[in-house]
Amino acid sequence: MSEYSRSPRQPRKRQSGSAPKGATGARSTSKSGSKPGFKSGSKPAPKRGAGARFAGSTKPSQPTKLPTRPASPPVDVHDPQGVRLQKLMAAAGVGSRRVCENLIEQGRVEVDGHVVTELGVRINPRAQVVHVDGVRVNLDEDRVYLAFNKPKGVVTTMNDDLGRVSLADYVGNREQRLFHVGRLDADTEGLLLLTNDGDLAHRLQHPSHGVLKTYLATVRGPVGKDVGRQLRQGVELEDGPVQVDSFKVVDSQPGKAIVEVVLHEGRKHVVRRMLEAVGHPVLDLVRTEVGPIRLADLRSGRMRRLNKAEVGALYKAAGL
Repeated sequence: MSEYSRSPRQPRKRQSGSAPKGATGARSTSKSGSKPGFKSGSKPAPKRGAGARFAGSTKPSQPTKLPTRPASPPVDVHDPQGVRLQKLMAAAGVGSRRVCENLIEQGRVEVDGHVVTELGVRINPRAQVVHVDGVRVNLDEDRVYLAFNKPKGVVTTMNDDLGRVSLADYVGNREQRLFHVGRLDADTEGLLLLTNDGDLAHRLQHPSHGVLKTYLATVRGPVGKDVGRQLRQGVELEDGPVQVDSFKVVDSQPGKAIVEVVLHEGRKHVVRRMLEAVGHPVLDLVRTEVGPIRLADLRSGRMRRLNKAEVGALYKAAGL
Protein backbone atom coordinates (compact mmCIF):
# COMPACT_ATOMS: atom_id res chain seq x y z
CA MET A 1 0.00 0.00 0.00
CA SER A 2 1.36 3.42 -0.93
CA GLU A 3 2.29 5.65 1.98
CA TYR A 4 0.02 8.45 0.51
CA SER A 5 -3.02 6.19 0.72
CA ARG A 6 -2.84 5.97 4.51
CA SER A 7 -5.46 7.60 6.75
CA PRO A 8 -4.23 11.07 7.75
CA ARG A 9 -4.75 10.17 11.41
CA GLN A 10 -2.33 7.20 11.26
CA PRO A 11 1.31 8.03 11.96
CA ARG A 12 3.78 7.11 9.26
CA LYS A 13 5.42 3.74 9.94
CA ARG A 14 9.17 3.75 10.24
CA GLN A 15 10.90 1.49 7.76
CA SER A 16 12.65 -1.50 9.23
CA GLY A 17 16.27 -0.82 10.04
CA SER A 18 16.10 2.93 9.31
CA ALA A 19 17.69 5.28 11.71
CA PRO A 20 15.88 8.24 13.30
CA LYS A 21 16.09 11.53 11.48
CA GLY A 22 19.13 13.48 12.54
CA ALA A 23 21.14 10.41 13.54
CA THR A 24 24.30 9.38 11.65
CA GLY A 25 25.32 5.75 11.39
CA ALA A 26 24.50 3.41 14.26
CA ARG A 27 22.66 4.58 17.36
CA SER A 28 25.01 6.12 19.83
CA THR A 29 25.04 8.23 22.94
CA SER A 30 26.76 11.64 22.97
CA LYS A 31 29.37 12.55 25.51
CA SER A 32 26.98 14.79 27.35
CA GLY A 33 24.63 11.91 28.05
CA SER A 34 21.82 13.17 25.82
CA LYS A 35 19.34 10.84 24.24
CA PRO A 36 20.37 9.02 21.08
CA GLY A 37 19.72 10.76 17.83
CA PHE A 38 19.96 14.37 19.10
CA LYS A 39 22.78 16.82 19.02
CA SER A 40 24.26 17.91 22.29
CA GLY A 41 22.51 20.99 23.70
CA SER A 42 19.58 20.89 21.24
CA LYS A 43 15.93 20.68 22.32
CA PRO A 44 14.12 17.38 21.77
CA ALA A 45 11.80 17.29 18.77
CA PRO A 46 8.15 17.89 19.74
CA LYS A 47 5.95 14.88 20.02
CA ARG A 48 3.42 14.29 17.27
CA GLY A 49 0.19 15.97 18.35
CA ALA A 50 1.82 18.58 20.61
CA GLY A 51 2.34 21.11 17.82
CA ALA A 52 0.54 20.94 14.48
CA ARG A 53 -2.60 18.85 14.65
CA PHE A 54 -3.48 15.99 12.31
CA ALA A 55 -5.61 16.74 9.28
CA GLY A 56 -9.29 16.96 10.14
CA SER A 57 -8.69 17.73 13.83
CA THR A 58 -9.81 20.86 15.73
CA LYS A 59 -7.33 23.26 17.26
CA PRO A 60 -7.58 23.47 21.07
CA SER A 61 -8.23 27.25 20.91
CA GLN A 62 -10.86 27.04 18.17
CA PRO A 63 -14.36 27.63 19.65
CA THR A 64 -17.17 25.30 18.81
CA LYS A 65 -19.76 26.99 16.63
CA LEU A 66 -23.13 27.17 18.35
CA PRO A 67 -26.22 26.16 16.42
CA THR A 68 -28.09 29.07 14.94
CA ARG A 69 -31.43 29.82 16.55
CA PRO A 70 -34.31 31.51 14.81
CA ALA A 71 -34.71 35.17 15.80
CA SER A 72 -37.82 36.07 17.76
CA PRO A 73 -40.49 37.67 15.58
CA PRO A 74 -40.73 41.48 15.83
CA VAL A 75 -43.53 42.88 17.98
CA ASP A 76 -45.90 45.32 16.31
CA VAL A 77 -46.51 48.29 18.64
CA HIS A 78 -48.24 50.33 15.94
CA ASP A 79 -51.73 51.63 16.78
CA PRO A 80 -53.51 52.89 13.63
CA GLN A 81 -55.74 55.11 15.77
CA GLY A 82 -52.84 56.56 17.73
CA VAL A 83 -50.57 59.59 17.35
CA ARG A 84 -47.22 59.66 15.57
CA LEU A 85 -44.44 58.77 17.96
CA GLN A 86 -42.15 61.70 17.09
CA LYS A 87 -45.01 64.17 17.56
CA LEU A 88 -45.74 62.84 21.06
CA MET A 89 -42.07 62.92 22.00
CA ALA A 90 -41.70 66.51 20.83
CA ALA A 91 -44.81 67.55 22.80
CA ALA A 92 -43.34 65.84 25.88
CA GLY A 93 -40.25 68.05 25.67
CA VAL A 94 -37.75 65.49 24.41
CA GLY A 95 -36.69 67.85 21.61
CA SER A 96 -37.76 69.22 18.26
CA ARG A 97 -39.64 67.00 15.83
CA ARG A 98 -36.47 66.50 13.80
CA VAL A 99 -34.43 65.59 16.89
CA CYS A 100 -37.05 63.02 17.89
CA GLU A 101 -36.98 61.52 14.39
CA ASN A 102 -33.20 61.14 14.62
CA LEU A 103 -33.53 59.41 18.01
CA ILE A 104 -36.01 56.93 16.53
CA GLU A 105 -33.83 56.20 13.48
CA GLN A 106 -30.81 55.65 15.76
CA GLY A 107 -32.67 52.94 17.70
CA ARG A 108 -32.67 54.89 20.97
CA VAL A 109 -36.46 54.82 21.46
CA GLU A 110 -38.46 51.93 22.94
CA VAL A 111 -42.22 51.47 23.00
CA ASP A 112 -43.47 48.94 25.53
CA GLY A 113 -39.92 47.60 25.81
CA HIS A 114 -39.38 47.12 22.05
CA VAL A 115 -37.00 49.24 19.97
CA VAL A 116 -38.74 51.28 17.26
CA THR A 117 -36.81 52.60 14.24
CA GLU A 118 -39.64 53.44 11.82
CA LEU A 119 -40.91 57.01 11.66
CA GLY A 120 -44.46 56.09 10.72
CA VAL A 121 -45.30 54.33 13.99
CA ARG A 122 -48.37 55.60 15.84
CA ILE A 123 -49.04 54.80 19.50
CA ASN A 124 -51.62 55.39 22.20
CA PRO A 125 -50.06 57.78 24.77
CA ARG A 126 -52.48 56.69 27.51
CA ALA A 127 -51.89 52.97 27.12
CA GLN A 128 -48.28 52.60 25.90
CA VAL A 129 -44.95 53.38 27.54
CA VAL A 130 -42.03 55.12 25.81
CA HIS A 131 -38.38 55.16 26.92
CA VAL A 132 -35.58 57.23 25.36
CA ASP A 133 -32.07 56.05 26.23
CA GLY A 134 -33.61 54.00 29.04
CA VAL A 135 -35.46 56.93 30.63
CA ARG A 136 -39.25 56.94 30.58
CA VAL A 137 -40.99 59.85 28.85
CA ASN A 138 -44.29 61.19 30.16
CA LEU A 139 -46.61 61.39 27.15
CA ASP A 140 -49.83 62.15 29.03
CA GLU A 141 -50.31 65.92 29.17
CA ASP A 142 -52.92 65.50 31.91
CA ARG A 143 -50.35 64.11 34.35
CA VAL A 144 -49.24 66.52 37.09
CA TYR A 145 -46.02 66.27 39.13
CA LEU A 146 -45.42 68.82 41.90
CA ALA A 147 -42.84 69.41 44.62
CA PHE A 148 -44.30 71.09 47.72
CA ASN A 149 -42.47 72.46 50.75
CA LYS A 150 -44.95 71.57 53.47
CA PRO A 151 -44.90 74.02 56.38
CA LYS A 152 -45.03 72.93 59.98
CA GLY A 153 -48.60 72.68 61.28
CA VAL A 154 -50.12 71.48 57.96
CA VAL A 155 -51.64 67.98 58.03
CA THR A 156 -50.97 65.64 55.11
CA THR A 157 -54.49 65.07 53.87
CA MET A 158 -56.81 66.49 51.23
CA ASN A 159 -59.77 66.63 53.60
CA ASP A 160 -59.47 67.16 57.37
CA ASP A 161 -62.61 66.58 59.46
CA LEU A 162 -61.20 68.65 62.33
CA GLY A 163 -60.85 71.76 60.22
CA ARG A 164 -57.06 71.96 60.49
CA VAL A 165 -54.93 73.45 57.74
CA SER A 166 -54.37 70.70 55.17
CA LEU A 167 -53.02 70.18 51.66
CA ALA A 168 -56.43 71.11 50.30
CA ASP A 169 -55.76 74.71 51.37
CA TYR A 170 -52.84 74.78 48.92
CA VAL A 171 -53.98 72.58 46.01
CA GLY A 172 -57.73 72.26 46.50
CA ASN A 173 -58.58 74.48 43.53
CA ARG A 174 -57.02 72.09 40.96
CA GLU A 175 -59.18 70.06 38.62
CA GLN A 176 -57.00 66.95 38.87
CA ARG A 177 -57.22 64.70 41.89
CA LEU A 178 -53.73 64.66 43.41
CA PHE A 179 -52.08 61.99 45.55
CA HIS A 180 -49.42 62.81 48.14
CA VAL A 181 -46.39 60.53 48.04
CA GLY A 182 -46.14 59.35 51.63
CA ARG A 183 -46.93 61.48 54.66
CA LEU A 184 -45.28 64.07 56.85
CA ASP A 185 -46.75 64.57 60.32
CA ALA A 186 -47.97 68.03 61.33
CA ASP A 187 -44.76 68.83 63.22
CA THR A 188 -42.51 67.83 60.29
CA GLU A 189 -41.86 70.16 57.38
CA GLY A 190 -40.16 69.75 54.04
CA LEU A 191 -40.46 68.03 50.68
CA LEU A 192 -43.73 66.37 49.72
CA LEU A 193 -44.44 65.14 46.19
CA LEU A 194 -47.95 65.52 44.74
CA THR A 195 -49.18 63.82 41.57
CA ASN A 196 -52.21 62.31 39.86
CA ASP A 197 -50.04 59.40 38.65
CA GLY A 198 -51.29 56.77 41.10
CA ASP A 199 -48.93 53.99 39.97
CA LEU A 200 -45.86 56.19 40.42
CA ALA A 201 -47.08 57.47 43.80
CA HIS A 202 -47.55 53.91 45.06
CA ARG A 203 -44.12 52.74 43.94
CA LEU A 204 -42.31 55.78 45.36
CA GLN A 205 -43.67 55.26 48.86
CA HIS A 206 -43.64 51.45 49.04
CA PRO A 207 -40.51 50.12 50.87
CA SER A 208 -40.11 47.19 48.44
CA HIS A 209 -38.96 49.57 45.69
CA GLY A 210 -36.22 51.05 47.89
CA VAL A 211 -36.72 54.73 47.04
CA LEU A 212 -34.65 56.68 49.56
CA LYS A 213 -35.90 59.62 51.64
CA THR A 214 -33.48 62.03 53.31
CA TYR A 215 -34.17 63.93 56.54
CA LEU A 216 -32.33 66.54 58.56
CA ALA A 217 -33.13 66.18 62.27
CA THR A 218 -32.16 68.44 65.12
CA VAL A 219 -31.69 66.19 68.17
CA ARG A 220 -30.46 66.45 71.72
CA GLY A 221 -26.70 66.13 71.77
CA PRO A 222 -23.94 65.35 71.83
CA VAL A 223 -24.27 62.34 69.50
CA GLY A 224 -21.95 59.45 70.31
CA LYS A 225 -19.84 57.73 67.68
CA ASP A 226 -21.70 54.45 68.14
CA VAL A 227 -25.14 55.92 67.32
CA GLY A 228 -24.61 55.58 63.57
CA ARG A 229 -23.52 51.95 63.98
CA GLN A 230 -26.61 51.19 66.07
CA LEU A 231 -28.96 52.72 63.51
CA ARG A 232 -27.28 50.97 60.56
CA GLN A 233 -27.46 47.62 62.33
CA GLY A 234 -31.11 48.25 63.23
CA VAL A 235 -33.14 49.12 66.30
CA GLU A 236 -36.24 47.38 67.61
CA LEU A 237 -39.49 49.38 67.63
CA GLU A 238 -42.92 48.34 68.86
CA ASP A 239 -43.98 47.48 65.28
CA GLY A 240 -40.78 45.69 64.33
CA PRO A 241 -37.09 46.34 63.63
CA VAL A 242 -35.92 49.22 61.44
CA GLN A 243 -32.53 50.33 60.14
CA VAL A 244 -31.25 53.35 58.28
CA ASP A 245 -29.55 53.26 54.90
CA SER A 246 -27.21 56.09 55.91
CA PHE A 247 -26.52 58.28 58.95
CA LYS A 248 -24.10 61.12 59.65
CA VAL A 249 -23.66 64.08 61.99
CA VAL A 250 -23.89 67.32 60.01
CA ASP A 251 -23.34 69.84 62.83
CA SER A 252 -22.80 69.73 66.57
CA GLN A 253 -23.58 72.48 69.07
CA PRO A 254 -23.73 72.57 72.89
CA GLY A 255 -26.69 70.45 73.92
CA LYS A 256 -27.90 69.60 70.40
CA ALA A 257 -26.80 68.34 67.00
CA ILE A 258 -28.04 68.18 63.41
CA VAL A 259 -27.97 64.71 61.86
CA GLU A 260 -28.81 63.41 58.38
CA VAL A 261 -30.91 60.25 58.21
CA VAL A 262 -31.50 58.36 54.94
CA LEU A 263 -33.90 55.43 54.80
CA HIS A 264 -36.48 53.79 52.55
CA GLU A 265 -38.96 52.94 55.31
CA GLY A 266 -42.26 54.82 55.39
CA ARG A 267 -43.79 53.89 58.74
CA LYS A 268 -45.57 56.47 60.86
CA HIS A 269 -43.15 58.74 62.79
CA VAL A 270 -40.37 56.26 62.01
CA VAL A 271 -37.52 58.82 62.10
CA ARG A 272 -38.64 60.31 65.39
CA ARG A 273 -39.17 56.91 67.00
CA MET A 274 -35.85 55.41 65.95
CA LEU A 275 -33.82 58.42 67.06
CA GLU A 276 -35.59 58.45 70.41
CA ALA A 277 -34.85 54.71 70.72
CA VAL A 278 -31.10 55.45 70.64
CA GLY A 279 -31.40 58.26 73.19
CA HIS A 280 -31.70 61.33 70.95
CA PRO A 281 -35.25 62.73 70.84
CA VAL A 282 -36.03 64.89 67.81
CA LEU A 283 -36.44 68.62 68.37
CA ASP A 284 -37.02 69.56 64.71
CA LEU A 285 -37.39 67.50 61.52
CA VAL A 286 -37.24 68.42 57.83
CA ARG A 287 -37.42 66.11 54.79
CA THR A 288 -35.00 67.35 52.15
CA GLU A 289 -35.07 64.67 49.42
CA VAL A 290 -37.34 62.03 47.94
CA GLY A 291 -35.39 59.82 45.54
CA PRO A 292 -33.70 62.13 42.98
CA ILE A 293 -35.86 65.18 43.87
CA ARG A 294 -34.41 67.78 46.25
CA LEU A 295 -36.09 70.49 48.28
CA ALA A 296 -33.23 72.91 47.46
CA ASP A 297 -34.30 76.56 47.83
CA LEU A 298 -38.07 76.04 47.52
CA ARG A 299 -39.64 78.31 50.13
CA SER A 300 -42.01 77.03 52.80
CA GLY A 301 -45.61 76.83 51.57
CA ARG A 302 -44.58 77.06 47.90
CA MET A 303 -44.72 74.43 45.18
CA ARG A 304 -43.25 73.97 41.73
CA ARG A 305 -43.76 71.67 38.75
CA LEU A 306 -41.13 69.03 38.19
CA ASN A 307 -39.32 69.31 34.88
CA LYS A 308 -39.10 66.52 32.29
CA ALA A 309 -35.73 65.29 33.51
CA GLU A 310 -36.94 65.08 37.13
CA VAL A 311 -40.06 63.14 36.13
CA GLY A 312 -37.92 60.73 34.11
CA ALA A 313 -35.58 60.29 37.10
CA LEU A 314 -38.55 59.51 39.34
CA TYR A 315 -39.79 56.85 36.90
CA LYS A 316 -36.33 55.30 36.88
CA ALA A 317 -36.09 55.32 40.68
CA ALA A 318 -39.48 53.62 40.89
CA GLY A 319 -38.57 51.01 38.27
CA LEU A 320 -41.08 52.21 35.67
